[in-house]
Amino acid sequence: MRFDPDYFEALETPRMARLAENVVAAAFPLMKLMPARFILDRAEASGEIKSNAHIVETTSGTFGMAVALLAAARGYRLTLVTASSLMDPKYQARLQRLGAEVIALDDPRGDGNQTGRLDNLGSILHREPESFWTRQYDSDGNWLAYARLADLFVRAMGQIDCLVGCIGTGGSLCGTGTFLRSVFPHLRIVAVDTHRSILFGQPLGKRTLRGLGNSVLPANVRHELIDEIHWVGAFPAFHAAHRLFRQHGIFMGPTSGAAALVGQWVAKTKPDARVAIIMPDEGHRHADTLYSDTWLASLPGWRTPASNAPTRLSRIEPRSEAAWTRFDWRRRSLDEVMRLQPTER
Repeated sequence: MRFDPDYFEALETPRMARLAENVVAAAFPLMKLMPARFILDRAEASGEIKSNAHIVETTSGTFGMAVALLAAARGYRLTLVTASSLMDPKYQARLQRLGAEVIALDDPRGDGNQTGRLDNLGSILHREPESFWTRQYDSDGNWLAYARLADLFVRAMGQIDCLVGCIGTGGSLCGTGTFLRSVFPHLRIVAVDTHRSILFGQPLGKRTLRGLGNSVLPANVRHELIDEIHWVGAFPAFHAAHRLFRQHGIFMGPTSGAAALVGQWVAKTKPDARVAIIMPDEGHRHADTLYSDTWLASLPGWRTPASNAPTRLSRIEPRSEAAWTRFDWRRRSLDEVMRLQPTER
């Protein structure tokens, strides 16, 4: 039986929540369905993917769930490669219930083992060259899918002056930003990353905040679009997610908390600007962590007061999980910014 496409469109459609007079946030049930469905629809239309094909991808979470739902509905075999540090047993069980094979590699450094995951995926493609790799990091189908989100923001807000969103693969922020800037050339784009993610020049290391950042540099991350970058530690993001639930009844994950934190700060500092925020992840997956006082109490430093405003950096550097920093990127390439970084003395 063929799936009902309207069901999946409804699941990928965000609630457009007004967080302040000049702030609207797109709060998604499952944002990654938007690019996953776009990529598979286009591959089916072109004949690139055949009936009963084997789909493969490396994922840390919600893109994997999106592809798993689609693969189950469309009759594809699916293999997801991830790191053991990223995949909790309950979430893995949900993916497997949908028929996905989940390969969780060891992650001794706690950085997501992205290189090992890509190597493992490459081995699968070598053994089964007719497999279809959705390529969320590099496929232009990822960012092109967000034309729909740009349209939803315009319908909800009219004029938009600033777009705020987290960055991991680059698809949602850079895609939505590209389409919105074609309508609003003055649009300011603010990216939200986390400490020890390499996307904006920080050294690679263990990251507590997941769902954003990366240990490799995807092609869909387009630095020249970005006006300002914020690095948010886990603790400010967790507190912000708790506030969203208490103050607005929006039950979201830590990535959404990080985006809301930065977006609301931008709106306060620019009260005449109309600010759009992308909030990609629901809170249900995080019930035993982010919303568990026992789990939070187990985190070293959790009792340390988290930043309530960003520290402006002149030099790109990682900080603690309680820290929140920002840097003026000014639509430059990564190479240009790194060349201008002051050297150690």
